[in-house]
Amino acid sequence: MTVPTGRRERKKAATRQKIADAALRLFLEHGYDAVGIRDVAAEADVAVTTLFSHFASKEALVFEQDADFEQRLARAVSDRATHEPLVPVLRREVEALVRHCTADGAAPIWRMIESSPALREYEESMRLRHAESLAAAIAADPELSAAPTACRAIARFVIDAYSLAREAADPQAAVGEIFQMIEAAWAVACPSAHSTGAAGA
Repeated sequence: MTVPTGRRERKKAATRQKIADAALRLFLEHGYDAVGIRDVAAEADVAVTTLFSHFASKEALVFEQDADFEQRLARAVSDRATHEPLVPVLRREVEALVRHCTADGAAPIWRMIESSPALREYEESMRLRHAESLAAAIAADPELSAAPTACRAIARFVIDAYSLAREAADPQAAVGEIFQMIEAAWAVACPSAHSTGAAGA
């Protein structure tokens, strides 16, 4: 039966969320640099070892949905319907990520990230990792048959689209503008895949 496993996974997810919430609360109240790992563990009422079983570093506490975002982008490629064009699928996913990261209450978190060299460095490494994961998913799709360099370039464009749109005055409009360019680049890089279906507006 899968019920016990599901229960364990739900408990793990609840503990992880409790730790992330405690960390964010302390970071915003006292400043990222002023809060230590032990402070977060105490606030979440867990052992330090438990905290590190969920988060590999202090920086990872701020980006607690890192792995989920990475998996969502890769699954958007691998789980799409047969012959469904690639770029519209990625655009929808980026639009959802941008909505999440520009929701009410997000601004103080991004100000904190921008003011911390350690967090900016972590975010950059995270973006590169997401791009490589997305490129691997695109390269693995037999329908696309794109060259490795093209896969990596398009993946970088998509990840950068998320970052650029998040910072724009009108994030959703920015997504549209950027994806028009991505669609054009993909049509050049992989014309056979592009011909199977046009991108959505």
